[in-house]
Amino acid sequence: MALILGIESSCDETAAALIGSDRAILAHRLAGQEAAHAPFGGVVPEIAARAHSEVLRPLIEGALTDAGVTLADVDAVAATAGPGLIGGVMVGLVTGKALALAASKPFVAVNHLEGHALSPRLTDPDLAFPYLLLLVSGGHCQLLLVEGVNRYTRLATTIDDAAGEAFDKTAKLLGLGYPGGPAVESAAARGDARAIRLPRPLKGSAEPHFSFAGLKSAVARAVEAREHAPDDIAASFQAAVVDCLIDRTARAIRRAAGATALVVAGGVAANQAIRSALQALAAEHGLRFVAPPLWLCTDNAAMIGWAGVERFAAGLTDPLDTPARARWPLDPEAETVRGAGVKA
Repeated sequence: MALILGIESSCDETAAALIGSDRAILAHRLAGQEAAHAPFGGVVPEIAARAHSEVLRPLIEGALTDAGVTLADVDAVAATAGPGLIGGVMVGLVTGKALALAASKPFVAVNHLEGHALSPRLTDPDLAFPYLLLLVSGGHCQLLLVEGVNRYTRLATTIDDAAGEAFDKTAKLLGLGYPGGPAVESAAARGDARAIRLPRPLKGSAEPHFSFAGLKSAVARAVEAREHAPDDIAASFQAAVVDCLIDRTARAIRRAAGATALVVAGGVAANQAIRSALQALAAEHGLRFVAPPLWLCTDNAAMIGWAGVERFAAGLTDPLDTPARARWPLDPEAETVRGAGVKA
């Protein structure tokens, strides 16, 4: 059995984990930064990077202790090398490289998006390639055909903002606090989703991609009008996001030849309304529906460790001069899409 030390620091979660190739999670430690970023209504990159540098060492030491192993027992070190906030990525990446060098262990540079893409396989051993993945988070909104480790075909992406970014902006506009996703979901549960007619950008269009900038602007106008309760705005917004995700995913299903499962991953995948709608869509098309446990949807080191397991098993290790990358597409051969703010 291979044992991998995973390190994650791409945004505002610092984490370390020990993951076995038998899917055993021997240890996982995580430190959040909600209190530090809450006054600003979003993540401040410099604050995030400083926080990573302060807590990463004790998290790694604690994870090793929890697992009852030493660095000498680890077969490889895996760390997020991007995409993400470059300062935070560098903290975890440099730490991972240093540990690998000091212990003479192989190093695995993990694409954070691949961590999300492979995370459902950590808890579902029956999930086989290929599968259709909706990767939906604060910085990304993509549909990918996952054909194997390091083998991804992008079917759709956002041409402007990601769904998670729209959730965070809506929460800020409504004064719901940070993090925005759970706050909007909670408010939406108390509201009337039919209270406001909000746009569904690109719904029904032949273009396979996503767009949420116009929806964000519509929410801002609704808030400024002061004609509706915040809970009703949250519910109407969430319903619009769900409609857009389902419409776009349904179109992608028709293009995902050979896929036997519909998988959702990323922070926004923790939203129960989105999960329920995707589960119904999968059933409608005769596909299995797979979603990781809620804690595995948000940023964590277990998914980085598992991606490290899968890459290490495939012989995919990396040199110690591997750079940190603010942007790093899973499918570098995918066509460029319109939109200056596209999240590749």
